[in-house]
Amino acid sequence: PVPSLKREMRNLSEECNLEPVTVSMAYVYFEKLVLQGKLNKQNRKLCAGACVLLAAKISSDLRKHEVKHLIDKLEERFRFNRRDLIGFEFTVLVALELALYLPENQVLPHYRRLTQQS
Repeated sequence: PVPSLKREMRNLSEECNLEPVTVSMAYVYFEKLVLQGKLNKQNRKLCAGACVLLAAKISSDLRKHEVKHLIDKLEERFRFNRRDLIGFEFTVLVALELALYLPENQVLPHYRRLTQQS
């Protein structure tokens, strides 16, 4: 399920015109949660959604309506409630120890893969 979730994250990000670097950051957040054993069948879509949302907020200067559009898309694609997503965003933030700015060496491998695919 993780590769298909990452594919969903990428497709959704492209639909919302997010940069490959944003998707790369979302992947790193997501993988950190996987490695911490935080993912389960119930929360994996919320995890994926929260990672995309956090990456988008930190790496792009989104306007308010763009954030709303992204949340709408996440809600529609991953079939969860936006209230759950917003609550879960904080859970993910805590799990990541608020470390949203990532070292380049963690982001680059994903970035290269994404830009070579497109």
